[in-house]
Amino acid sequence: MARRLDYSARYPLHTTKELYEALSTREYWEARVAEMRKYTPGNEVASVEVTDSGIEVVLHHTLPRDMLPEIAQTVMRKDMIITRKESWSPFDGAETTGKFSASIPAGPGSLGGKIRLFPTETGCTMRFSSEAKVYIPMVGPRLEQLMLVNLVDLFRAETEETVRWLEARNPTA
Repeated sequence: MARRLDYSARYPLHTTKELYEALSTREYWEARVAEMRKYTPGNEVASVEVTDSGIEVVLHHTLPRDMLPEIAQTVMRKDMIITRKESWSPFDGAETTGKFSASIPAGPGSLGGKIRLFPTETGCTMRFSSEAKVYIPMVGPRLEQLMLVNLVDLFRAETEETVRWLEARNPTA
C-alpha cells in the first residue's frame, strides 16, 4: 500500500507570476541544484524546456551508497542515481499545476505526485501531494516513510533556495 504526504511551500510577498517565471529559467534550476550539491555532490540539471505547452525539467541526483540509511543500503548495492522530472502546465495568470516523479533504474518502488501553485492573500503557495510506493515485502512501508520524510527535507531546502532566488530578483524588504 502506498504512503501519501502533502507539503505546502509558502512564498510570502511573492506572486505566482514571479515563481512561474523562475521555474521557466535554467538559471533558477542551476541555482537550486547548486544548493543541493552542499548535501550531495552528484546533482545536475539535465534539461529545461519551456514551450507553449508549459515547462519540462529533468534533474539527476546521485546519492553515494555510503550516505544512504542502513535499511536502504540493504536494497541498493551501489550509488543511487535518481532521475527527477518536473512538469508544469502553462501559466494562466493566476495559478498553474504540475507533476513530479523520481525514478531509480531497477529501483524497488516509485515516488511522484502533483503540484499546485496558487496565490494567497500574502503571496503564493506551492502544494505538493506526494505518493511513495516500495514493492519489497516487510521493509516496504519503512522505506516509503523514509522516502517521504527525506522528500519533505528536500522540499524545505528547495523552498529556502527559491525564496533567496526570488528575493535577489524581487526584494520585498
